[in-house]
Amino acid sequence: MRSIYLSSDNPRWTPRTESDLHSALDQGLLSESHYTDFKRELSTGRSANRELARDLASFGVDGGTLVVGVEENRDGSFSLCPQPLHGLAERVEQVALTIPDPLLPVYTEAIPSDADPDVGYLFVHVPPSPAAPHMVDHRYFGRGDKTKHHLADAEVRRLHNLRQLNETDTLALLNAEFDRDPVPVERRRQSHLFLLAEPVASRPEMLLSLVSGHEWPQRMLLFTRGALLGQPTSNLKFAPELLSATAAERRAAGAALTSYDLTADRRLRDDAHDEDAVELEIHEDGGIRIFMSRLSDQMTNPDEQVVFDAGAVTYVRHLIALVLAAADQAGYVGNWALAVGATNLRGRRSYEHRKGWHATDGPRFGEDTYRRAAVVSHAQLLATPGRVTGQLLARLLRALGTDGKFAPFLTDETQSVTST
Repeated sequence: MRSIYLSSDNPRWTPRTESDLHSALDQGLLSESHYTDFKRELSTGRSANRELARDLASFGVDGGTLVVGVEENRDGSFSLCPQPLHGLAERVEQVALTIPDPLLPVYTEAIPSDADPDVGYLFVHVPPSPAAPHMVDHRYFGRGDKTKHHLADAEVRRLHNLRQLNETDTLALLNAEFDRDPVPVERRRQSHLFLLAEPVASRPEMLLSLVSGHEWPQRMLLFTRGALLGQPTSNLKFAPELLSATAAERRAAGAALTSYDLTADRRLRDDAHDEDAVELEIHEDGGIRIFMSRLSDQMTNPDEQVVFDAGAVTYVRHLIALVLAAADQAGYVGNWALAVGATNLRGRRSYEHRKGWHATDGPRFGEDTYRRAAVVSHAQLLATPGRVTGQLLARLLRALGTDGKFAPFLTDETQSVTST
């Protein structure tokens, strides 16, 4: 069960049983606030679903929890009213993912009644949403001290500007990764891929135990393998694989796993004949960086480099898997800032157009670099990784004319796609 913020005196209430709820009632701990709302029951029908959507949307700005099965009495006290649990969580999740605009992923947890496990209490956790504010029936909603309200135009503009600022800051971090490219300028022939993730509101040293201490290299290897095995992009069979990065090295902000092509001080080896370098860097504070130097290569035509957009798709899905594993390791369910970038793209076509019996030219990419950033919630990463992949890569794929080819990986409906 996730912790619930009740007040500054009780910031991390974690009920696990009906007895915990009774205890909170007896101590007078329960009260509606900016972060908590209590409902005796959830009515059914179209109107009730839209009202539920408004309640959930109001929590999207700062986060909060809706508790079903607890009634507020006329004197301000609360009493337990366990509700039928069958299908209740699924209904709440369906409302959250279909009515608010943008959609609002939520977490649900149930506590069954001691007397009858078929009834009980449903906790609906709404993390702070990176897409806030959310609209229902053409109105934006926020939450005051105890109740929801319509947001004024000025507040809506402020929240939208804040979201744009977060993405701008993330792109600045991406530019810093471009500047850290370990391949010397005079040796750069291929397009290079850069990915990063930063927890928006993490605690300091949230991944310190992963990247330091006794046998930290083994822990990093096991962590990476556990996160990446069984990914839906495995049938794309792109090389080099991120799992080929097995050499453990210390870094200023944490630690890294690198391929043979990189030296301990993060330079392309003098004896490296190809730009096939891969690096995964994990920071003590939760940041993740990925570098891959073979986003393009010479294939059928020795005079032309082609772009492996399948590699970009594969590595973005790997980044999402690593972020979820890091969040689980640290117990962090807040928002993440993600970015993907590529260099040396100008004039290059996708390899997808150049292979097979029906090879075509395909469009050339018109810029030297590609940059895209997004701030997403943990719930979005967990429930809609394809949609997040699309936020980061769809523009690149459209420019290369291959968005249809990789559509299954952008829509959370993975299907068979021919390997590259």
